[in-house]
Amino acid sequence: MKKLYEKSELAFAITWIVIYCVLQSLANPLNDRIGVKYAASAAFCALQTAVIIGFIRKNRLLERYGLCRSPFPARRFLYYVPLVILATCNLWNGVAVNFSPADAACHIVCMFCVGFLEEVIFRGFLFRAMAKDNVKSAVLVSSITFGLGHLLNLVNGSGMELTENLWQISIAVAIGFLFVTVFYRGGSLLPCAVTHSAINTLSIFSRETGLTAEKRVMCNLIMLAITAAYTLLLTRTLPKKADAAI
Repeated sequence: MKKLYEKSELAFAITWIVIYCVLQSLANPLNDRIGVKYAASAAFCALQTAVIIGFIRKNRLLERYGLCRSPFPARRFLYYVPLVILATCNLWNGVAVNFSPADAACHIVCMFCVGFLEEVIFRGFLFRAMAKDNVKSAVLVSSITFGLGHLLNLVNGSGMELTENLWQISIAVAIGFLFVTVFYRGGSLLPCAVTHSAINTLSIFSRETGLTAEKRVMCNLIMLAITAAYTLLLTRTLPKKADAAI
């Protein structure tokens, strides 16, 4: 992996995107065979997380990929309150216990690792690789590919319908723009990874009963409004890159 990274950071990023997508797809039939939801998915994601963290630490790339504190005080980010609100979106309709203890444990491990992996791969590896040549293109590509990656939910056995998936893609693209803004202008990927992991993990406690189509659309619109407003605020109040604060 180090040789590939040194040869081409972009090829390294794309390789990890492919590995991640392939392992996610392979895990689904294995979950059914094991009989515990997310069992194989959790194992694959935990392994990828360990490998990536090990690679980043060994090669002293923590600051490059934002696994460090931001040089800006929290007040410059409104104390991350908008991110906290977004993190709770799956609980807006109430709380319910939807899984057995074993299923819940595997789901939590999987979703927590997925949040970290997707942030490091899309906002870290891919964005940093492309930003060396063109920051605007890097922002667009990293955000849009992250959103389009959710198309996998149509074929991975999740049971998601097309309309719901399109909403998910739209929100993912918007949040992708927000997270890459937080990372590039704030210098830290940790707030993005924590928020992403929280959104994913809390989905296991989401209450679907009484969640009408109208309520779902309203929740989605609120998420888009918060995301857009927060992104705009950060672009107006933070320097164009975190290095300006050092």
